[in-house]
Amino acid sequence: MLEGLDIFLAVQRHGNFSKAAKALDLAVSSVSRKIEALEAELGTALFNRNTRDMLLTEAGERLVPLAHNILTDIAEAREVVQSVHTEPRGILTVAAPSPFGRRHVAPAVANFLTQYPLLEVNLHISDAVVDMAREHVDVAIRIGVLPDSDLIAAQLAPQRRVACASPQYIARHGAPSRPEELVKHNCLTVLSNPSRVGWWQFAGVNAGKPLEVRGSLRSDDSGVLLNAALAGLGIAHLATWLIYEEIASGRLIPLFKEEMASAPLTRSAIHAIRMPGRASMKSKLFIDYLRSYFGVDKGELPYWERHYMVR
Repeated sequence: MLEGLDIFLAVQRHGNFSKAAKALDLAVSSVSRKIEALEAELGTALFNRNTRDMLLTEAGERLVPLAHNILTDIAEAREVVQSVHTEPRGILTVAAPSPFGRRHVAPAVANFLTQYPLLEVNLHISDAVVDMAREHVDVAIRIGVLPDSDLIAAQLAPQRRVACASPQYIARHGAPSRPEELVKHNCLTVLSNPSRVGWWQFAGVNAGKPLEVRGSLRSDDSGVLLNAALAGLGIAHLATWLIYEEIASGRLIPLFKEEMASAPLTRSAIHAIRMPGRASMKSKLFIDYLRSYFGVDKGELPYWERHYMVR
C-alpha cells in the first residue's frame, strides 16, 4: 500500500497519469495498475476518469492528508532507525535566494560537506520561490515575512536594514542627521508594490510607517541598489547581511546608528523551511549547522553584524 499511496500523491500533484509516470520514472501502465490496486484495496474510486485531467473524488480528497501523514511517519521512522548506527548520508536538496545564497549559504554548504563527507547537496541559487514538493527541495532559505503554510519554519537570523551611502555621495551632498531628512536626498528604492516590510522604516519616525522617499533609481534587485550606492548615486536602505563587508571596508558609511540601535525587529527575518517528513533528519542537521555557522545558535549576533555591532 505504501507504494500505492506515493503514486496516488504523485498523480494528485501532477494532475494525470502521464505526468506522474514521467516524474516517477515509471511506465504509465504501471502507474495506472497501482492506482487501480489501491482503489480495489480501499474499496472506493479515488479519481474521476471522465475528464482529461484526473480529478479527485470525495474519498480521494480525504485520502490526500492521510497519505501525507502516513508516508511522513514512515519516512521519519526509517531515518531515525537508520541514523542510530550510521553517519548522515544521502542527498540533501537546498534552495536559497541570491545574493544571500551566494554570500552566506554556499560557503556554509562547503563547510557542512567537509564535516559530513557521506552527504551530498544539490544547491539551487535563484530568486524564484520554488514549489518544494514539485521540485523535491528539502530545505529552502526564505527572507521576509512567511505566509501561513504547512511547512516547518526555523528562524536563522533577524532581518535588519541600514541606511547607508558612499563617502563620495556624502562628500557631495552631506549626510542626513535624522531619518526625516532622507526625503530631501536621492534614495535608491525597491521596486515593489506594496512596499516590503522594513524598508525605509525607523523607530519613532513617521508613526512607524515607511518614509516616502524618492530617487532616480528603483529596482527589484538589492544587488543593483548596492552597486548604485557604491557608485555614489544615492542613499540605500539595505540588509546588513548584504553590506557588512562594504561597511567594514569603509566603502559604505552607515547612517543613523543611534536610531538603528533602538529599532525593534520586524516580522521580516531569514528563515529555513522544510517539508514535514522529507529528509527530516538531514534537514534538521543542516538547519542546525546553518545556525551554528551564522553564529546565532547561542543567542549571539550573526557574523555579518559583528563588524559594527548593530543591536
